[in-house]
Amino acid sequence: MTRTPQEVFADHGQRLGTADLDHIAGNYTEDAVLLTPDGAFLGHDGVRRVIGRLLADLPDADWQLDPQFAGGVLFLQWTAATATRRVTDGTDTFVFRDGLISAQTVRYTLTDRKA
Repeated sequence: MTRTPQEVFADHGQRLGTADLDHIAGNYTEDAVLLTPDGAFLGHDGVRRVIGRLLADLPDADWQLDPQFAGGVLFLQWTAATATRRVTDGTDTFVFRDGLISAQTVRYTLTDRKA
């Protein structure tokens, strides 16, 4: 059964909360492409690497998301903060195919919070 982008995104958010990278990668197609400032990452292994690094950088973060859907594309502006670090300019774009994420761009700047 094909899921809508909204359903995939809701499931993706719940899985991010568990930090289970195998389950998170299950929301992506096998040939998914993630484009980051550090380069392109492919498939489930690429998903695990990119998202694993983000979750490691921001453990137990307070996430604020502003999703905007247009057909099979999601534009997401987001922020995240911990006691010591924060992201203020996160932007992701997701492209959906057959109920899964087939491409994603990831951009954010991680900074230390002032004491």
